[in-house]
Order: sequence, then structure tokens, then C-alpha cells
Amino acid sequence: MREYLLTLCITAAVTYLLTGPVRKFAIVAGAMPEIRARDVHREPTPRLGGIAMFFGLCAGLLVADHLTNLSAVFEKSNEPRALLSGAALIWLIGVLDDKFEIDALIKLGGQMIAAGVMVMQGLTILWLPIPGFGSVALTQWQGTLLTVALVVITINAVNFVDGLDGLAAGMVCIASAAFFLYAYRVWVSYGIEAAAPATLFSAILMGMCLGFLPHNMHPARIFMGDSGSMLIGLVLAAGAISITGQVDPDALKLFAGSEKEAVHQTVPVYIPLLLPLTIIAIPAADLVLAIVRRTWRGQSPFAADRGHLHHRLLEIGHSHSRAVLIMYFWSALIAFGALAYSVNSASMWIVLGVVFLSAIGLALLLLPRFTPRAPRWAEAFVPPRYRRGGAVAEPAATTPQTAAEARADDLLPEEEPRTPVAAGAGAGVAGVNGATAIGARSRFLDRRKAGTSR
Repeated sequence: MREYLLTLCITAAVTYLLTGPVRKFAIVAGAMPEIRARDVHREPTPRLGGIAMFFGLCAGLLVADHLTNLSAVFEKSNEPRALLSGAALIWLIGVLDDKFEIDALIKLGGQMIAAGVMVMQGLTILWLPIPGFGSVALTQWQGTLLTVALVVITINAVNFVDGLDGLAAGMVCIASAAFFLYAYRVWVSYGIEAAAPATLFSAILMGMCLGFLPHNMHPARIFMGDSGSMLIGLVLAAGAISITGQVDPDALKLFAGSEKEAVHQTVPVYIPLLLPLTIIAIPAADLVLAIVRRTWRGQSPFAADRGHLHHRLLEIGHSHSRAVLIMYFWSALIAFGALAYSVNSASMWIVLGVVFLSAIGLALLLLPRFTPRAPRWAEAFVPPRYRRGGAVAEPAATTPQTAAEARADDLLPEEEPRTPVAAGAGAGVAGVNGATAIGARSRFLDRRKAGTSR
């Protein structure tokens, strides 16, 4: 465990320290696209945060290769090299998209090629545990197609949810934490060496997200862009494919009897990892709803809009930070609920706990303007807006409803309809989020008409 924690800390430190220089490089390189109608930020913000995350990944793998216990993962398996090859390819495609905004079909082709590169180096699904049938061995073509499909779906699910400051990095960090606990349990408790690569991947993924989050929390100073969102999606998919498709269920020896009985009894353990979509259920649901919504309107499934789940939370009155925290809550509930169910599927307390927490989550969704107040003894430790006396009102979310109310009360001057703001290409551009922000922030109130172009 100590070596995993060291790898996680090194990955997080490298990602954190490199994000600042990468931000300055993105400003100089002009990787700050104009603000679109579907965006929720109000100032041009540099992208290319995925550059720091990729070098954090490389640092984590390099450190693990020189540690006593983790070095065996590189000696006995080619999966870390397969991950690095696929990650490098998908990262290059993301960097080009952050700078030049390449076509969606080209990105899709690049995602499939990156998945194919990993398959060629051994990171593929070999068999699946099927209830009532036992372990079903897959042919080479079946394993390749299923692996590519899972990688592409997971990458796009993470990419679709990357719409608010800190949302994608936080949700993937939560999912990878639950994934790490499960993979570590399979490797250490049952002595299955095939689970070691997935444990390493999840620890490095947590480090990448934790190192980037301080720069990406609201108000974000830099975005990860497609170079970051596609990268962390690929790493998450690689870990799930490694432990699901290459660990023999019967090797756990949890139950006596035939292989069919063993697989039937261990279904609660493998279902959460059989498809990465069950780990990142919220991004997956957002992906499916987006595709249905856009095709129903006669648009391309890759056409951008403001109909994602996080946009809906803003529209009903939640602030930016609260919308992110609500998405965190649901991600943690699903990920750790599945983890607890895999440990003891016969416990009714786990089911009741998940149901109780789900009720709390639904209540939070229905209280968009509720501001909790801290008790008197804790007021010194919380922000002023949570104190009972002298509370400072939290800035209202920039939604059409709140803007209309403010204009009706003459709190805001009449403004022209929102127009895109072009981002400057040089360092020290006025209006850039973070340390180089100069002058007052402009306000964009009309968000009813969402653009459809990236």
C-alpha cells in the first residue's frame, strides 16, 4: 500500500506543479477558444490542462517501475506499456483538438486507433463471467471489438460530462478511488497477480485528478480540454478492462462447487466492473440522453448543446459549486454502493443505506436555493454565507431566470444579447481567469439559445 501511495503522491505532485507552466503556455499558444453560448464560464480560459496530466501519468509509471514490489507489474505484464502507448496517442489527438478543434469523426477514429493499439499489446478482454454459463472465452475478434467499444464509450462519457469547473476530474477521481479499493482487495486478499496492473492504473488516475483539481475548481484557471478528458477516460477504461477481462472468476475460490456456481455467486463482484459504465453511471447516462436528444432533434450526436445534466442543475437554480457537489454525491453513492455490494451482497443494510442516501440526494435536487446554516459554535470555521448572522449572499447562478429577475428589479443594467468573446493569443490577456485577469468581469445573461458548434 505504501508504494501505491507514493506513486499516487508523485503523480499528483508532478501534475500540480506542471499545470501552472502549462497554463502560461496555453495562453501564449492561443489555446483559449471564444466563449460559446453553451459555456457556463464568463471569461476566456486556457485549455491544454491534459498536458500536465499526461506527464503526471508518465511520472507515475516511471516511479512505479523503480519500486521494489510494483516493478514486478512491468516484468510480468505488458499492460503498463500498452496503456502508455494508447494514452500518448489519445493525448496527441486531444492536444490538436484543444488548439485547432478538429472534426468529431476524426476524434472518434483516433479513439478507436488508440484502443486498437492497446489491444495489439495485450490489454484486451479475454473472457467474461456470465451468470449460469461460467467463464465464456472470447475469440480474438470478439475481444477486440468489445474492448474498443468499451474504451470509446468510456472516453466519450467522461468527455461529455466535462462541462463545469472540476466536474470531470472530481467524478473520475471518485470512481477511481472505488475502483482502487476493489482491485487492491482482489490482488492482496486473494493473491491474484492479474489484478495488479488495474490497481496501479487506478492509483495513478487518482493522482492525475487530485493534482489537477486545485487549478480546475470554480472559478477554474485552466481547463483540462479534450487532451485531459479523453486521457482520463482511457485510463479508467484500461483499468476496468484489465481486471474484468483477464482475471479468472474461478481463481477467487470464494465458493466450492462447479465453475458455474462460482460465477453465479460472484456476479455482484463482477457486474460493477464488467462495464465501466456502471462505475461512471452518471456520465454514461448523460451520454445516452445527449445522443437521444440530439438525434431526436435531427442533429448530429456529436453536436454540442446545453442539455447536459449539469446544465439542467444550473437551470433549476443551483449554483455552479452546488451543482458540482451534487454530481459528486451521486457518483460516490453509485461507485461506493457497488463496491460495498460486491463485498457483501447478502447484507440488507447496504441496500437500505443506498436507498436512504438516494432519498437525501433527491431532496438536495429539489432544494436549489436552500442555504444551510452552521451552528453557532462552528461559524468560525465556515464561509460567511453559511453563518446565521451577517451572512454574505452567494452570487446568483448565471441562468436565464435569475438574470431576468435581476433585470426586472433594476439590479443590473440593460445589456445587449450575448456575443462570443474572442480570446487573445498573447500572455497577459485581459479577462483571462486566474492571476492574469485584468479589469471587471463581463456578464453574459442570455443563455437561452445554445450554440451547436464546437
